[in-house]
Amino acid sequence: MEKQSRLLCSELCVQRRLFEVTLNCTVLAWKDIQIDKKHTGRAIYGAVKAGSHCVPVCEIIAVQEKEDDSPCKDTGKWQKVPQSPADSCQHAFTANRPKNLLVYINPYGGKQRGKQIYDHKVAPIFSRASISTDVIVTEHANHARDHLKMEADLKKYDGVVCVGGDGMFSEIMHGLVSRTQQEAGVDDNSMEQTLMPCGLRIGIIPAGSTDCICYATVGSNDPVTSALHIVVGDSQPMDVCSVHNEDHFLRYSVSLLGYGFYGDVLTDSERKRWMGPARYDISGVKTFLSHRYYEGTVSFLPAEGNSGTPRDKMQCRSGCSICQQTSSDKLVSKNEDSVSDAECRDTWTVIRGKFLAINAASMSCACPRSPKGLSPSAHLADGTTDLILVRKCSRLNFLRHLLRHTNKDDQFDHSFVEVYRVKQFRFTPRYQECDSEVDLRESGVTGKQFLSQICREHRACGCMPSQSNWNCDGEILPHTAIQVRVHSQLIKLFARGIEEQPVFEDLYAHCAI
Repeated sequence: MEKQSRLLCSELCVQRRLFEVTLNCTVLAWKDIQIDKKHTGRAIYGAVKAGSHCVPVCEIIAVQEKEDDSPCKDTGKWQKVPQSPADSCQHAFTANRPKNLLVYINPYGGKQRGKQIYDHKVAPIFSRASISTDVIVTEHANHARDHLKMEADLKKYDGVVCVGGDGMFSEIMHGLVSRTQQEAGVDDNSMEQTLMPCGLRIGIIPAGSTDCICYATVGSNDPVTSALHIVVGDSQPMDVCSVHNEDHFLRYSVSLLGYGFYGDVLTDSERKRWMGPARYDISGVKTFLSHRYYEGTVSFLPAEGNSGTPRDKMQCRSGCSICQQTSSDKLVSKNEDSVSDAECRDTWTVIRGKFLAINAASMSCACPRSPKGLSPSAHLADGTTDLILVRKCSRLNFLRHLLRHTNKDDQFDHSFVEVYRVKQFRFTPRYQECDSEVDLRESGVTGKQFLSQICREHRACGCMPSQSNWNCDGEILPHTAIQVRVHSQLIKLFARGIEEQPVFEDLYAHCAI
């Protein structure tokens, strides 16, 4: 690796030890120039020499000049940073970092620790980075969405931060996207309209029951890590799906649209909110045992070009080449044919059948319980979603499919599972049937006896026509016949994607002075 040229070089004395400090375009590095020669050959993690240290410039939060009234006294300690940003002498170290943020805190989500997490872990970091904040503690559902959509003076801010779970993020995203379309004069009820990208970035401080979006975009659910991504001004574009019923806009989705199994789990769990997060486990087991399948028609517009396939094992990581190529293609095609004109010339694929689950994953949907997620190779910003069709099969086979979400096996490697990378799709339901004979013979129990014990409140288990519900990022949609379109890189997060493990050989090359 080519050695970086020095911009600044100086010496620093800390606790009577002399360090040589060097700054170049990428790293701030320092080494102990008084260290014994016999130790210089040792390595830290097998790469970085003993006594040598470095930190990437992009990771430095702020710089503070220390006033030294007593040059002879060297305590070797950092000066205490003032709590008030106005009184702080810190300065932003790089450009494109936020200075003013609008923060929404959900005090009721998860374990009701949102405000405590922000006050104790996040606010001190913002203060040290000289970031001014306006904090709003939400009082009811959709408070943040409505405030962003109608009241907030967004010109004052460099970004919007939500403290809560996936539901809180959805509120912020809906409010910001809707506000952007209103100001641009875009009719979001029209499927043919190309939506305008949002100018403000969104930060997520995880504090909810589920923090899947944060986990899938950062790689952890740690509030401090997320706060640091905001402070250093990271930017990660993300696709957004618009969901319509005929000519009526329903909702936006950034993670999962699920019909059948995941729709039924959410519908049942809503009746058990008093149980807290455990309700998802109970409803999941109940829905699995019910083993309902649904008949309908799925039609979709396949993705083409350099978007890859859902089974190519090319996971979306920080600096993803596929997402970056999509961004370049957007700039090239900006003044060419509209998206709707181009898509009208493409051929739609139509599939009819009986399905246990129909899922559209716009990201991996990874979480601590499912480290790979529903679609491990889904990308955050490639303008597509991965459409997963799980056809009717036995309980045992469906269980095998579900278990593969928790291990390293290919969850798509089943004859009853199909997966496609698409730009648009539609679904039209027909009716619901219950598998009351084939799979239950194994246990020697008739279908009516078994299902009446599990799902007494569901008349569908008596083989009456019915339909499932769509699970849209944790919210139930009021319609089952929907049309979905992916809008490429409609929003940006204060994130950088999931990072691979650092390569210490490269780090040492930067640290070499």
